[in-house]
Amino acid sequence: MAMNFDTRYPSIDDLRTKAQKKIPKFAFEYLDGGCNEDVNIIRNTSELREVQLKPNYLRTHQGSSLKTNLFGIEYDAPFGIAPVGLQGLMWPNSPEILAKAAHQHNIPFILSTVTTTSIERASKLTEGKAWFQLYHPTENRLRDDIINRAAAAECPVLVILCDVPTFGFRPRDIRNGLAMPPKMSLQNILQVLGSPHWALQTLKHGQPNFETLKPYMPKGLDLKQLGKFMDQTFNGRLNEEKIKPIRDMWKGKLVLKGVASEYDAEEAIKLGLDGIIVSNHGGRQLDAGESTIKPLSTIANKYGDQIEVMMDSGIRSGPDVARAMATGAKFTFMGRSFMYGVSALGHKGGNHTISLLKTELQQVMEQLCCEKTSDFKNHLIK
Repeated sequence: MAMNFDTRYPSIDDLRTKAQKKIPKFAFEYLDGGCNEDVNIIRNTSELREVQLKPNYLRTHQGSSLKTNLFGIEYDAPFGIAPVGLQGLMWPNSPEILAKAAHQHNIPFILSTVTTTSIERASKLTEGKAWFQLYHPTENRLRDDIINRAAAAECPVLVILCDVPTFGFRPRDIRNGLAMPPKMSLQNILQVLGSPHWALQTLKHGQPNFETLKPYMPKGLDLKQLGKFMDQTFNGRLNEEKIKPIRDMWKGKLVLKGVASEYDAEEAIKLGLDGIIVSNHGGRQLDAGESTIKPLSTIANKYGDQIEVMMDSGIRSGPDVARAMATGAKFTFMGRSFMYGVSALGHKGGNHTISLLKTELQQVMEQLCCEKTSDFKNHLIK
């Protein structure tokens, strides 16, 4: 088995440990934390790992392929990079690092509206293959302009987000001044001084900004005004009335992210969407909610032949990808895992993390005697 990654960090947990030492505490806690008491972020992974798979050792095996077809595109693995906000805060230039790595490895990269590179830049780095995730603006003019920019940038897939009707209540971020509006305290400044590599890279690349939103932001906003701008500019609650005009405008594939119930899955099908991502925002929005693997099983069984069913939240390894796919996901996404990689290893982090996950998943497939990613469901122990 070829090891095309840094063997000092052979797991996502190793990358997480390295990242925690390398970046300021406020940045790590923003990346690592859930909401309220962190119940659901823990439940996401622990309940996913209760899924068990059955190997077939004496069957003839022709080899295993990670290649997976989604929306008419053949990707080299059944996982992609989920949208993450404020990526440049955790590691400077990280969305660009991840977009390049995703393109090199032929997996999807989803750019968030509120991350630190623009639609146009992400599209250029991926030769028009980056997906774009839209936070729903309050003004139709702004919505239409952002969607037109995504179309002009040749994004093949637009992802609309339904699980942020309100901003999550995250005690760590509030303590660290990363709530809206954010503030830089003496404690945070000391943390920056204790992370010299991060500080030098931040100096080199400049203070992270919401690059996609820059054209719409008044010049010279202070931090307090920025918080007010974000609150006034976005209204995360989606409904039929808001989704219909987006479906009419967008000629590419349209995906709803944040689905956690059969009702929302049915609505997505009725509204003509092409895919759904079963997700609870990585446990960052509703601490009292279910883990993602629970609704995935029901939704995939009931609607998997009517719409592409994908999953994120709680996936941290190749075996986790296999568990999600055996439970019914056609494709999977990870956010934190890739950010741990970049925060730990800088410009090498994207390639390392993708290579590590591919190697882990390939081993699982060979072990199971699973030839194609669509065959994972045949190995689920029910």
